[in-house]
Amino acid sequence: MLISEYLALRNQISVTTGNSTGAANGIASPESVQDGESFAAALQRRLDEKQGGVEFSKHAIQRLEERSIDLTEGNTLERLNKGVEIAADKGSSETLVLVDQTAFVVSVKNNKVITTMSNEDLMGNIFTNIDSTVII
Repeated sequence: MLISEYLALRNQISVTTGNSTGAANGIASPESVQDGESFAAALQRRLDEKQGGVEFSKHAIQRLEERSIDLTEGNTLERLNKGVEIAADKGSSETLVLVDQTAFVVSVKNNKVITTMSNEDLMGNIFTNIDSTVII
């Protein structure tokens, strides 16, 4: 499931990319994307409203789409938020949160996901500028 499908199913909103407007999967609601609002802005706004949890940088949103990472599978988003909460309680500032086969690099102090990687992308990579790792 792509991030646009996830948002459409979970929040019943329409999602746009670029300057066009349209509903994802034909779903429209009063909470639809505002004219000219980017996908990233729509995602962030809805996540802020619904979750009160981590934000996603533009880069992280691009990686979610490119790598077809499903945030609904296994309650990934809720588990990610829990991992960030654990890191914050321990005083971390930049952490790697591993949720099943997905890695999220998170700025704990800004409560923002910087980037994300799927299992296939993890092999051979080095994570730098982190001060902790949380495995959920």
